Amino acid sequence: MRPAVLRERLAQLAAQHLQRRRRTVSAAQEGAGVVVDGQRLINFCGNDYLGLNAHPALAQALARSAAVAGSGSGASHLVSGHTLEHERLEEELAQFTGRERALLFSTGYMANLAAITCLAGRDSQVVMDRLSHASLIDAARLSGARLKRFTHGDAAAAGTALQGAAAPGTALLVTDGVFSMDGDLAPLPQLVAAATAAAATLIVDDAHGLGVMGASGRGCLEHFNLDASAVPVLVGTLGKAFGCFGAFIAADADYIEWFAQTARSYRYTTALPPPVAAAARAALGVATTESWRRERVLGLAARLRRGCAQADITVLPSPSPIQPVVLGDSARALVVSERLFAAGFWVAAIRPPTVPRGSARLRITLSAAHSEPQVDALIDALAGALRAVPLQAPHAAT
Repeated sequence: MRPAVLRERLAQLAAQHLQRRRRTVSAAQEGAGVVVDGQRLINFCGNDYLGLNAHPALAQALARSAAVAGSGSGASHLVSGHTLEHERLEEELAQFTGRERALLFSTGYMANLAAITCLAGRDSQVVMDRLSHASLIDAARLSGARLKRFTHGDAAAAGTALQGAAAPGTALLVTDGVFSMDGDLAPLPQLVAAATAAAATLIVDDAHGLGVMGASGRGCLEHFNLDASAVPVLVGTLGKAFGCFGAFIAADADYIEWFAQTARSYRYTTALPPPVAAAARAALGVATTESWRRERVLGLAARLRRGCAQADITVLPSPSPIQPVVLGDSARALVVSERLFAAGFWVAAIRPPTVPRGSARLRITLSAAHSEPQVDALIDALAGALRAVPLQAPHAAT
């Protein structure tokens, strides 16, 4: 594609208020504070739910490992990049999730690619919630399987879609645990029943649930009292509640060995740097022992919901740290986001194609690092911005 065509298409994105702008974080401050483009802000759009990103235990573990192992792994896991830190982290993740084994990946995108492409092919069917993460959708398309997407959160529709599978045992049923843009939970018990009835394999990407949901933070499966027999394949991330980087699949040993042997996104990439694996181990330990972090972030989310209700601000129903305010119009979402930025609050405007057309929103996320006064101040600033910005907002800078 020639540059002139690209320029025209970029201009179209800007005219539709859909062009993204990267902001540069130059420094992390105490708690949830950051310096963005030279301005001090409170970050209400990150995924550091437990406030572990700046925890000294993670920094110390990373530094100790780097002094011994260096800054990188130097190769893929299957060549010479699999270190003792990786091995120990996989063992601890398996224990944390109640599975026989876990397999590390460099990103959640790569883990989801592996989970689906290794279990589905042209003779298979993938049935997926319509609001599942983009990486799950891409994985299903790359697998060559027939993809069916059911109405969000509708387990009955999922069961109906599974009835069209070519043969028993060839279908996958796929969903997020906590949906990243809506903050709600998948109806996992009903999806388990649908998968069981169709002899389908259920895959749950619990990137936004692990560390937060459940009585001990073990995610949506714990929240619904489900075990490995109900959800054979669990995908998780280390880059959200655990404040680190990387991802994993947890499952029974046969599944994990199959992924290790056949996943292109595992075989053909450099392993996670050992110091990052060491930091993730520290994060897992802190998350397990400091349960107050999970209780705090969920308490702050409830406080935000109460405050928004009192201020007549509509928030999507969500029991998680993700609290979206749907504005519909992309231009208005941008203007309100910029007003909050000017007031000292970083809340990103989420627009299509990340969310369905006509559902542009502010995605507010809470962290254990936030304080109650910060949450209250955000509510006041948001109420003021919404009053100041009419529904038909003028074009905002993108």
